Amino acid sequence: MSLSKKEMLAKANAASQNTLMETLNIEITDFGDDFLVARMPVTPRVHQPDGVLHGGATAALAESVGSFASHIFIDTEKLFVRGLEITANHLKSVTDGFVYAKATFLHKGRTTQLLDIRVTDEAGNLVSICRLSTISLPKKKE
Repeated sequence: MSLSKKEMLAKANAASQNTLMETLNIEITDFGDDFLVARMPVTPRVHQPDGVLHGGATAALAESVGSFASHIFIDTEKLFVRGLEITANHLKSVTDGFVYAKATFLHKGRTTQLLDIRVTDEAGNLVSICRLSTISLPKKKE
């Protein structure tokens, strides 16, 4: 029995309980064969002292959506994913509303993955461009 897209999204978001994703209110909203989308509310909880979205919160959103994308495309019975490196170029300030991160694969290898993550505001304006490399490692046999 395969799950519907709605059921898969609910299961994915439930897996984020008691994590940084829950702390930042990051919600996975869509996925496809080669992408994953999540959103994060921009509130004072993720602001810098001067009232704009903190770059670290944006990077956390990008790493969360990119790592989750890598995670859903591997055999989780045998492998786990870890981030290797993230870069973020912040292009626009945001003070409220939501930001959306869409992770797409540039490279989907057996061991390493490279993702392009575009963070946009509610109007579709580009806020940040991020790149994340991940590695899939074998789980230890007990």
